[in-house]
Amino acid sequence: MHRTAANSARHAPGALTAATLMIAASGCAGTPHYSPPESVSHTYYVSPRGDDRDKGSSPGTAWRSLARVERVTLHPGDRLLLKGGARFSGTVILKRGEAGDASRPVVIGSYGKGRATIEATGSPGVTVHNTAGVAIRDLTLIGKGAAYTRDSGINLYSDLKDGTKLDQVTISRVDVSRFRAGITVGAAAGGTGFKDVTIRQARLHANKDVGLLTYGPTFNPDHPDYAHQNIDIADVEAYRNPGDPEAGDRHTGDGITLGGVRDVTLRDSSAHDNGKRAAAEAPAGPAGIWAYDATDVLMEHNTAYHNHTGSDVDGSGFGLDSNVSDATIQYNLAFHNDGPGFYAYTRYTNGAHTDNTMRYNISVNDARKLPLKGGLAVHGKDIRKLRIYQNTVVMTVSPNGIGRAVQLERGETGVSLRNNLLVTDGSPLVAAERGLDPRDVILQGNNYRAPEGQWSVNWAGRPYFGLAAWRAATSQETADDRPTGLTASPCFTGGPLPDIRSAADARLLVPDCDALRGKGLDLRKRFDTAPGKTDYFGHTVGTPPPIGAARPSAD
Repeated sequence: MHRTAANSARHAPGALTAATLMIAASGCAGTPHYSPPESVSHTYYVSPRGDDRDKGSSPGTAWRSLARVERVTLHPGDRLLLKGGARFSGTVILKRGEAGDASRPVVIGSYGKGRATIEATGSPGVTVHNTAGVAIRDLTLIGKGAAYTRDSGINLYSDLKDGTKLDQVTISRVDVSRFRAGITVGAAAGGTGFKDVTIRQARLHANKDVGLLTYGPTFNPDHPDYAHQNIDIADVEAYRNPGDPEAGDRHTGDGITLGGVRDVTLRDSSAHDNGKRAAAEAPAGPAGIWAYDATDVLMEHNTAYHNHTGSDVDGSGFGLDSNVSDATIQYNLAFHNDGPGFYAYTRYTNGAHTDNTMRYNISVNDARKLPLKGGLAVHGKDIRKLRIYQNTVVMTVSPNGIGRAVQLERGETGVSLRNNLLVTDGSPLVAAERGLDPRDVILQGNNYRAPEGQWSVNWAGRPYFGLAAWRAATSQETADDRPTGLTASPCFTGGPLPDIRSAADARLLVPDCDALRGKGLDLRKRFDTAPGKTDYFGHTVGTPPPIGAARPSAD
């Protein structure tokens, strides 16, 4: 994926707008700010039937507008509650000097039945600027006018100069649409950012550029620093974020993008039907879920499908992009994406893409628009110590041509593919560029299945039509001078080449015979690789493990 941290920061939705709004809001000409004692917590109510001249301290004395809210400083423990089911025009801004206590967060939410809706015209819906100790929940946010081209629905942003990590923001049970970005967590240079950010039950859709984005300043591989740390994301659905057909200078139409972060977990989430309007001239296309400029990343139990690209790159399900280290992608499902189901890529030669793992994932009929990209792809200038094992990849011919299960390109060092189950309808099982030898990429203990008479591997520009011939010519599929690898039928419960239409259909990829039971290499004993305790479906994996992401059903 041809992206840079600088581009992501430079075009980060809402950052400049948020800063501008902060300046404007802080100078409410002549309007006094009410500042209650810090030891007292207050709850403020807003209702369409309220009166801005009232106290705002109860549903019966509620204020009427968000403009009235801006005349109040929200201290730790305060709550701002909007009438459930009602709509409010405007924006909510929390700035330096407000909130700030992780143990007593300021709450912004709804009261009564249902969620309140904030309609923001030309501004973010909720902004948290240079502060934290905030909980945003039970809200619907809709962008109008210029908000679709420049703002975030929920915008967390820090440009503090002292390197402070702002502590704790929680976002839960929100629906965000028609902004440039649904939720952004961003920071300027100087070491500042956010820590302990939790995002739960968020529906992010119809946003122009991206559903969820974290970002920081330009990455320096000589002195790695990450703007944000300890980000916990679960039950997020990023869908139908279309991209910008006029944005030929950048990628748009992403689902979930994780950049500038240390220690981030994304689980039980999905990204689908994104990128349909991404520009054909863009230097890089969008992806469903991907990370860049990040370390200690965990993506698990997520689904990415029907993600698109307007160009001839990307459109992927899951990805580890430039400058990602110590990341694990596990127990995820990708299907029917325009590009690879899973990829690793870097555009830099700096050693920063290293020590990453992809395991127990399933890819079914990905690379529908770009079949030559493969269901699983490794490409870029300098990828090191990438472990790919116990995955299942099924690939059939797409309407756009013959693809391949795995695509490998030069630029790798210490990349291993072991115990993976690769199945095609005659498309190449593996395609690799010239210049790769076992020191760069090693394949061991995989199962390669294609219809009889249609088995093929394309290695360094030369086709091979049998496992033994390929092994003899390249030294692939050998370990300790002994042959490895199989060509057995996995006996999928869904038939020889099952297709899937939903996450529930992944059960069709469970092997239903003895051919692969216990046939995997003992990864811990032979390669000092932690094999994982369970398969994609949560079933205990024995030693040696099966081949692929799922234990045979009879085990």
